[in-house]
Amino acid sequence: MTTLQSTNPRTGETTDTGIAPCTADETAAVIGRAADAFAVLGRSSRAWRAGLLDAIADALEADRDALVEAADRETGLGSPRLPGEVGRAAFQFRLFAEALREGSYLEATIDHAGDTPLGPQPEIRRMLVPIGPVGVFGSSNFPFAFSVAGGDTASALAGGNPVVVKAHSSHLETAKRSHAAIARAVAAYGAPEGTVGIVYGTEAGRTLVADPRIRAVGFTGSLSGGKALLDIINARPEPIPFYGELSSLNPLVITPAAAAARAGAIAEGLFGSFTLGAGQFCTKPGIAFVPRGDAGDALVAGLAERAGEASAQTLLNGRISGSFGEIRDRILAAGASTVAEGADASGDGFAATPVVLQVDASDLSPEHAEEAFGPLIVVARYDDAAEIGAALDAVPDSLTATIHSEDADASLVDELLADLAPRTGRIVFNGYPTGVRVSWGQHHGGTWPSTNSQHTSVGVSAIRRFLRPIAYQGAPASALPEELREDYAGIPRRIDGVLVLPAEA
Repeated sequence: MTTLQSTNPRTGETTDTGIAPCTADETAAVIGRAADAFAVLGRSSRAWRAGLLDAIADALEADRDALVEAADRETGLGSPRLPGEVGRAAFQFRLFAEALREGSYLEATIDHAGDTPLGPQPEIRRMLVPIGPVGVFGSSNFPFAFSVAGGDTASALAGGNPVVVKAHSSHLETAKRSHAAIARAVAAYGAPEGTVGIVYGTEAGRTLVADPRIRAVGFTGSLSGGKALLDIINARPEPIPFYGELSSLNPLVITPAAAAARAGAIAEGLFGSFTLGAGQFCTKPGIAFVPRGDAGDALVAGLAERAGEASAQTLLNGRISGSFGEIRDRILAAGASTVAEGADASGDGFAATPVVLQVDASDLSPEHAEEAFGPLIVVARYDDAAEIGAALDAVPDSLTATIHSEDADASLVDELLADLAPRTGRIVFNGYPTGVRVSWGQHHGGTWPSTNSQHTSVGVSAIRRFLRPIAYQGAPASALPEELREDYAGIPRRIDGVLVLPAEA
């Protein structure tokens, strides 16, 4: 029997995981258990599911050391990153438990029957309900927060949906251990066996997406991988929602006033941002618009100095390592110039040193704006805001955009916002986009190709992806979910157009 391999990216050493790729029958069986579990989870109370999410969070934290050990060996991400990421994963489950207890995510709405400007109208009661079993694809760069124990899993479960995760090939043992911790919590809590399942292997992923019992898919990965899954979904007799986080260049703009006021500080912060996690963040600023002139020159020199002194950073796998070099070479072939590059990163493992490339903003082309997953940034030098606006047409839409400005830049900021807002889902001011707060207000999504819809994969609103609305017209009270019954007062509801909070009900 052929089993899957795991590679230590620091050393290049490959070991046998003992994990076999799932056959089509094995994958179908996992999906079948998820479908059976939906009969329970889909009808479960919010309070019961909140308790389940808290139990999973506890299990992850209890197994933190073993999880970190496996992930460090398979990703090279080290400490404090990996222990912190387990904490983030646990926090996400608890945040969704809080959202379940609060209840506003249901969008519960009651319109009583009666006379209206359009004449007599019937009673309508509406809320969001679970969509069904969800397929989740883990990402390479977040072995916990965007993988088996990640936000897609947490938000789908919160909505009342079982999950089947396709383990990422870069951290198979981490995925297996994460699933084991979750499965123990599920069993101890008394939830169905199929609440969270896992499958392994590329073919299992294709089978998962094609199975008619899967009702939505969450994916974090490459644009090519996302398109391949989307093709499978579109070929289904009944297409389903595909929530893909795929590619993002995350442009960052520095105004002349900001460069003059704090070139050194921006150079330091920007270097830290585009090299964080070896540049393997979906929110890494991949292109920075820097003004021409002495202040801009000083800023670029600060980036170059730091890059030239930097040591090699571990990349997640051989595919990323190979692509990094190929994309760097393509950007250079398109006419960019090298400002600085760190020392040679050759060795037995997978590594790269920071690279700073430069191009005139007026010459910026789509070839310069290819996402390089790794510690590389393209600096685009500009003369005025109009030049930035024209250059942005060559930059794919992104998860984030960033503006560094000063108080006197109000009119310039308005001009930049007009160019940037239609192209992104989050705009950062005088900061850096790497590091995504997990909160009620977060939006981690954008327009194509960063994501393929108006959704977020981080924050409480992520639950909306895995719910669908249903309206009840003239229904007897006994047929209604408790949240839509007349005397229920436990959650915020909109009644006859008026928002009614629990304390006021």
